[in-house]
Amino acid sequence: MSKVIVFDVNETLLDLSKLRPHFQRVFGDANVLKQWFSQVLQSALVVTITDNYTDFGTVGRNALEMTAARHGIELSDDDRSQIVGSMLTLPPHPEVPESLERLRDAGLRLAALTNSSATAVDAQLTNAGLMDYFEQALSVDAVRRFKPAAEVYQMAAEKLNIDISNMRMVAAHDWDVTGAIRAGASGAFVARPGMVLGPLSEKPDIIGKDLSEVADKIIEIET
Repeated sequence: MSKVIVFDVNETLLDLSKLRPHFQRVFGDANVLKQWFSQVLQSALVVTITDNYTDFGTVGRNALEMTAARHGIELSDDDRSQIVGSMLTLPPHPEVPESLERLRDAGLRLAALTNSSATAVDAQLTNAGLMDYFEQALSVDAVRRFKPAAEVYQMAAEKLNIDISNMRMVAAHDWDVTGAIRAGASGAFVARPGMVLGPLSEKPDIIGKDLSEVADKIIEIET
């Protein structure tokens, strides 16, 4: 049986670098974007471990306040709304639409699985013109835990009506791929610039420099 191919959204499909002008304006340094998103992921992990779930948008806003405090920046309401709100209108990476189309045309089932809220992921994929490629857009809201908690991947398999061994998680984050593999799924790593697999990370059988290269390998293996 061919696996259902499940995609992370932020950074894997959507281009977070489009937020750089906002960080340049507010912080005077576009590279603060990386500091902020790293804090978002760290905070998401903390609320999962401590069983204190709050939605990803709230985590993002809190991480922004922490980042501003570190830099001695006083944020305006407009700063907050532009940065966090722009997460809903991120464009896809250039090769993403064509790659998804090839996977779909190869007869593979496609779904999205994200830390974003259910409402947010619907807006993100719709605004990026990607929603029609996926049979489901799944959010961690359903289990109130963030990836890479095993419950998230198990939930996705249940929603897709498959055994988790028939799911392949595609992500540009080593922790996401590792979480999926540890939960019983297969993985595929999108090695976008700056994204690497850690020495202790689970090594997936598919690694590519972008989604086009990953799609080629998925089609070869899964069809």
